[in-house]
Amino acid sequence: MAIPEVFKKLQPIIDEILKDSKLASTKIIVDCKELTPEEAIGSPGRDDFPLQKGKEKLMQAEIDGHLGQAYTDQPGSFNGSLKEALTLPPVNNYHRAVIIAALNAVHRRTKGATSTIHCRDQGPGECSTILLDTIAKKYGNPRIAVIGLQPAMVEQLARRFETRVFDLDPDNIGENKHGVTIESGDYDLEEIEDWCDLFLVTGSSVVNGTIDPFLNRKKPVLFYGTTIAAPAEYLGLDRYCPVST
Repeated sequence: MAIPEVFKKLQPIIDEILKDSKLASTKIIVDCKELTPEEAIGSPGRDDFPLQKGKEKLMQAEIDGHLGQAYTDQPGSFNGSLKEALTLPPVNNYHRAVIIAALNAVHRRTKGATSTIHCRDQGPGECSTILLDTIAKKYGNPRIAVIGLQPAMVEQLARRFETRVFDLDPDNIGENKHGVTIESGDYDLEEIEDWCDLFLVTGSSVVNGTIDPFLNRKKPVLFYGTTIAAPAEYLGLDRYCPVST
């Protein structure tokens, strides 16, 4: 299976991390485990997040007490050194989730980074409310193509902006969510780009292998979520995730 372009771009950063003599000489255990919905997001006051429906799991890597997370639909355990985690071949969603969770954790450990841990309880609702003003201040009144259904965000966005939503989950496609009919994730990206002024893309695209087409678009791209925390900073991608820790 071909390696996604984003991981080729991340490879020099990974190589640099593993060259760090202090980091390389320390035995660092990366323990990736599946979090339950309660552990991951608490009680957000709604039950329609993919995490709660069992469509995705949040995997968590811990390095010397520093946490990094990544969403995936192919969860699994991993226990080994940082080098073993970061040199897994990024050829499936499980391996990519381990790599990204580990990158987020090591980024937090070495750079003091925040926003690598998913918000909980009322956080998702607060995040969605802040999103409206964030978009209005930076982009004006754009037509927004949302790639990856985040129900709290879509509920807010649809009240203020012209919005289309695209998702890979067949159970969502064709459903009306807050006045927006969910379209298939098997889309014509050029047609969408002709229509929209802004792409709002789930950060979990770095794990599920769909991010590459959004790395070099004519229209602005704003990624959201904790999964893409370290990759966004390393690669200079715009990211929105104001309530995570």
